[in-house]
Amino acid sequence: MSPISPDEWRWSVPEHFNIGVACTDAHLCTPVAAQTAMIVEDDRLGTSRATFAELADASSRFAQLLRNLGVALGERVLIRLPNSLAYPVAFLGAMKRGAIAVPTSTLLVAEEVRYLAQDSGATVLVTHEAMWPDLEPALRDLQGLRHVILAGGGPLPGAVAGGCALHGLDAALAGITRVEAPHDTRADDPAYLVYTSGTTGHPKGVLHAHRAMIGRKPAASHWFDFHPGDRIMHSGKFNWTYVLGSGLMDPLYNGLTVIVHEGANDAALWPRLIAEHGCTVFIGVPTIYRQIIQKTGFTKRDLPTLRHCMSAGEHLSDEMLTAWRERFGMDVYEAIGMSEISYYLSQNKFHPIRPGSAGFPQPGHDVRLLDEELREVPAGEEGMICIRDDDPGLFLRYWNLPEETAKHRRGGWFLTGDYARRDADGYVWFIGRRDDIINTFGYRVSPHEVERVMKTHPDVADCVAVGEDVDKEKTLVAACVVLRPGATATPADLLAFGEQHLAGYKRPKRIHLVADYPRTKNGKVIRTQLKREIEARPQGGAA
Repeated sequence: MSPISPDEWRWSVPEHFNIGVACTDAHLCTPVAAQTAMIVEDDRLGTSRATFAELADASSRFAQLLRNLGVALGERVLIRLPNSLAYPVAFLGAMKRGAIAVPTSTLLVAEEVRYLAQDSGATVLVTHEAMWPDLEPALRDLQGLRHVILAGGGPLPGAVAGGCALHGLDAALAGITRVEAPHDTRADDPAYLVYTSGTTGHPKGVLHAHRAMIGRKPAASHWFDFHPGDRIMHSGKFNWTYVLGSGLMDPLYNGLTVIVHEGANDAALWPRLIAEHGCTVFIGVPTIYRQIIQKTGFTKRDLPTLRHCMSAGEHLSDEMLTAWRERFGMDVYEAIGMSEISYYLSQNKFHPIRPGSAGFPQPGHDVRLLDEELREVPAGEEGMICIRDDDPGLFLRYWNLPEETAKHRRGGWFLTGDYARRDADGYVWFIGRRDDIINTFGYRVSPHEVERVMKTHPDVADCVAVGEDVDKEKTLVAACVVLRPGATATPADLLAFGEQHLAGYKRPKRIHLVADYPRTKNGKVIRTQLKREIEARPQGGAA
């Protein structure tokens, strides 16, 4: 089968559309309503599940709760929850209200959460009662934050923290006796705001419209290969945009069951859960696939229901793809995406996988490789990946960053900053970003954010963060530090400082003490050379 060109795909974007409704209420008058929408396997709480009808009711109650609290259209609702049924209730419910959902990671420390709340102007925080004590000192007096809704607890009548009123989620939802219809949002209305690593030292907000859900429809056939009755196991956390789409919105929109896990995990966990729940589709990152191959003895015989495997976040090596094929008798289909448009390049079942290739643009997405003059480059030549500006999956704008938005949107195109080449058969070969973002274990980490934090240590004169490749399959965040004269801080001290002030996936795993950095004549740090130098150090040269 030949790739479907953008001209052969016809987008159908209605004037009015709401993601929360499309993922829940839209199934109420169909047989899907009684089917299981989500299963959560929690190490501490056990198994919980909800049907589409139950999820529709709970998310509508959450929308009503926001109305009752005086949350206006377009206000931001910051969500910091573990994988749980409360997550889709809050995320989809906020959008049913016409508010803007702001998902964020449970890995972030309190000061990072404060920054997101402040930058987004969130008026509501939804988090778990067990997480609130660590967050309260940083958030209790945050201007603009009016309500904190706590999952996992009972009623909190009259409770306050600073300027915030506290509410127990379960009790608040149970007390709602009348539910109004979801807000009739337009497809172009703001729906959710995700934060991604930026180059300024702070996360960058990416604002999506409700139509983003429609923009992901081609992935159902050209990456997921969805079949009726599929049960999808996702290894990630809902806060990550990869999981937010492929592990929550996409399955629910298509009326399929998704299974997620909360708690500690090891390599054997995922095959065990796939077998236990009869999963047909598994979605993970290369690290997970590598661990299953290297640390377990599971084979296809142990997973008879598994039909389709998917990966994103970082490149799956040729060696690992071969090992997976030999062990499980199936391919792992990769996709490339970004917070601004989710996954738009992917391998698919219609074409043989060429190891190392990103596959093809998904149908409907007009993706071109352009030069600096926005002219399409010939096959075999490197060009910037650009996407038509009218793509329904494309974000609205960067939050409070009009200059950044303008920089990336020019001449009717969104300029991704990623570079690739296309071969004579149409396969796209991804080259990478022309920036310094570190890809580590499926996460994108801004070195500038790491540097900004590490430089606040009193003994640090300067810091440059890079991705240190320790083997073919593993990249660690490394901080190359110049100490102040007379400083006594050790690498262990600096690692502990990073642990205190940065999320786990961002914090440096190695510290290299250096006298200075390789620089250009203009004094700019040559990061590529620095990276080569530290990787050439004898093992044990870093802490």
